Amino acid sequence: MDYRIEHDSMGEVKVPAEKYWGAQTQRSHENFLIGVGLETMPAEVIKAFGILKKAAAIANSKLKGEKMTGEKLGVITQACDEVIGGKLSEHFPLVVWQTGSGTQSNMNANEVIANRGNELAGKKLLHPNDDINMSQSSNDTFPTAMSISAVIAVEDSVIPSIDALVETFKRLEKENEGVIKSGRTHLQDATPIAFSQEISGWRSSLEKDKRLLTSAVKELKELALGGTAVGTGLNAPEGFDKEVAKAVCEITGKDFVSAPNKFHALTSKDEIVFAHGALKALAADMMKIANDVRWLASGPRLGLGEIKIPENEPGSSIMPGKVNPTQCEAVTMVAVQVMGNDAAIGFAASQGNFELNVFMPVIIYNFLQSARLISEAMTSFNKNCASGITADREKMTSNLNRSLMLVTALNPYIGYENAAKTAKKAYAENISLKEACVSLGFLSEERFDEVFRPEDMI
Repeated sequence: MDYRIEHDSMGEVKVPAEKYWGAQTQRSHENFLIGVGLETMPAEVIKAFGILKKAAAIANSKLKGEKMTGEKLGVITQACDEVIGGKLSEHFPLVVWQTGSGTQSNMNANEVIANRGNELAGKKLLHPNDDINMSQSSNDTFPTAMSISAVIAVEDSVIPSIDALVETFKRLEKENEGVIKSGRTHLQDATPIAFSQEISGWRSSLEKDKRLLTSAVKELKELALGGTAVGTGLNAPEGFDKEVAKAVCEITGKDFVSAPNKFHALTSKDEIVFAHGALKALAADMMKIANDVRWLASGPRLGLGEIKIPENEPGSSIMPGKVNPTQCEAVTMVAVQVMGNDAAIGFAASQGNFELNVFMPVIIYNFLQSARLISEAMTSFNKNCASGITADREKMTSNLNRSLMLVTALNPYIGYENAAKTAKKAYAENISLKEACVSLGFLSEERFDEVFRPEDMI
């Protein structure tokens, strides 16, 4: 492999000749051999760095035009657009398990954009620190990259996945209007419910999760950029924070604002804890929905068997013809991962010391993994399972008619204790509720038929 010599404040470093990164990136690449190839800084964060570096150059061109010249702005913009488009991803090798401030990833972005910009300019025009990092610090750029990447992940991936699944449930509600089945509480038979009502519970949970996420994302849109090292804004021109937030808005099309208190923005990660809590709530609801679906589809002969789900692949290497609720299982595993990530994020966010939190890479790594997994799991579940759910109406009716909890309809006519006696007799003697009630002398056959109407119990 060919190398070139780069230098930083600590001296000279050999860097692969074909890579755009520089000395500080190379040092980190060599010093943190933890999770290499598996747990590199998420692509969403790299894209966010491209966005914020472009925005910073635009802001600096307005406020420091003598230093951020039109020529510099032009090549920086072009290089940043390549970063945003993912064209330079091979030049971002650093792992999550590095400095807790994300300094090396900030420098990785500075070096790549500077070296690519110089290549585009055909001369040594840009310096990583003096030009690409102008008016910035790693301590305000990494939190900003966290905010940008988290907002994009939720708004552009998670929420559309929720919307798609909600639409599927709306369709299933309409298709199953008037279909009556047994309700269940404590995994035991309960009073009747319409299948459309049961589905509406799933839909409403997701709609609530969307509202929670939308509320949480609003707080993530406050950007730390402009606080520089400790929140004072040292070496940033007055108004830089507002201008850079405005530029980020123009680049992303999203309504970011400058954080009103940069001291808070650098050290506290409460907004991302809150937002991940909303992701955890979504994961909890998806766990519940997936479990409901696989319970209702259990069988096909010896379980509940009240719904049918798509048969996507063989379910056993030894039992021919077996088909399993694999999409449900994938969703529940994702939910477990999201809940675990929430614990890691909460603990990491509690570790801010004085003017900076130094657990930021692990926080955003877990947040983005949660957002990516839950979004993709919902999309897969919707496409490969939910969209193909059909009710086995015959089985639902059979189970409903065998349910002892229909006796609840008799409470107003024979009282709670007599209704309980009716249910226990029917169960003990394996007879119908009608037979038990009439034999106990509580109601005549005619009166029983008059008051016992399961379809009126929903």
